[in-house]
Amino acid sequence: MFIKNVRIYTEEKKFRSGSIETRDGRITAIRYEETDADDGRPLQAMGERNLAEKGCGAVSVSLEESETIVDGGGCYALPGMIDMHFHGCKGWDICDLPDGESGEDPEAIFRMWREIAEYQASIGVTGMSPATMTLPADRLKMTLTYAAAFAGLQKSGKAGGSRLAGINMEGPFISPARCGAQDASYILPCSKDMMTQFLESGEGLIKVVGIAPEKEDALLLISQMKDQVRFSLAHTDADYETARQALEAGACHVTHLFNAMPPWHHREPGVVGAVMDAAAEGKEIMAELICDGFHVHPSVIRTAFELLGEDCIVLISDSMRAAGMPEGEYTLGGQEVVVQNVQGRGRVAVLKKNGSLAGSTASLPDCIRTAVQKAGIPLEQAVAAAAINPARCLGIEKEQGTISVGKWADIVLWDQDLAQRMVICRGNIL
Repeated sequence: MFIKNVRIYTEEKKFRSGSIETRDGRITAIRYEETDADDGRPLQAMGERNLAEKGCGAVSVSLEESETIVDGGGCYALPGMIDMHFHGCKGWDICDLPDGESGEDPEAIFRMWREIAEYQASIGVTGMSPATMTLPADRLKMTLTYAAAFAGLQKSGKAGGSRLAGINMEGPFISPARCGAQDASYILPCSKDMMTQFLESGEGLIKVVGIAPEKEDALLLISQMKDQVRFSLAHTDADYETARQALEAGACHVTHLFNAMPPWHHREPGVVGAVMDAAAEGKEIMAELICDGFHVHPSVIRTAFELLGEDCIVLISDSMRAAGMPEGEYTLGGQEVVVQNVQGRGRVAVLKKNGSLAGSTASLPDCIRTAVQKAGIPLEQAVAAAAINPARCLGIEKEQGTISVGKWADIVLWDQDLAQRMVICRGNIL
């Protein structure tokens, strides 16, 4: 495949005009226009310099001498995005067992995984590490077993769609004081034995484990198993000092910063203050940020990017099964959820019992648009937070995350309004 007339997102996090060649699902060559001088200024979707200056025409596909030619019409060529924290979409949750609690119908479960993976790929999310909920341990282990089996199907070429690069365990080692939409009755004590059982069930697929550092034995568990998984401060009521202790013990991730944790107060900075200080000190830290228009105010999104830096932010959707579905009633972790439209802001998912936010209905591309168009984050930074940074977290940066020779040909074409025009996944036009 030959993709021409596009503004390519480079490894240096800039846009340059050029063309891309792919073969057998991989990027084989990238050529930039010699006349395309990049002045170094960041692009803003609503700013002074965008594709409107060059014009963005229609994307077209033709066949020349048995080679597929894609004319990008001046669109942005972005790397396939990676959502490392979402629970489901298209009516499914990854913890669903379609035939009930027994999970005795593997084909039904694999069909669920296929539909999730295919939907994510169709919107430009070509890598994923979905999140489990706080549920009974046996159900979590079964979910992990099937996830690992589905990852095996993808590796063998028997399943396509967005590549399952990992699992993000949002529970069960969390605090009942900040459980949010999680079911507190299934919270477990911090245990190396239980964590080992989860790792065995997932066959190495678990990449991130959420933990409330104030729980008994939490710091011990972090120090014991920090080399096997990324521990993430999650659903926690920890104060500043306890959060710092967790980061010193080896935690290096934060689950949806600002949400399900104490507010950032000027006398009690809490988890947020600890994370800000760790980033300022140059410690390894990644903070997830839900930019769906409900969970975090645009002003706070700007503050997070400024204080943490673009290399420490991971955009996530935190979407639940209602993503890609109409308004109505759904479930999340066994709890009833109502999805309704809020004029001017989009659709919101809340727990029926108390109105608490229950994940989101947004996609990861939606979150990029919100960050850029509502919070004023430069597109270059938002793309890095949705592709480069999660690839690093999941250890797949050699295969995905940038448009680079040798990596998978996962390329998303967006016009100047950030509307999707085409998705190419592993060299195939979807």
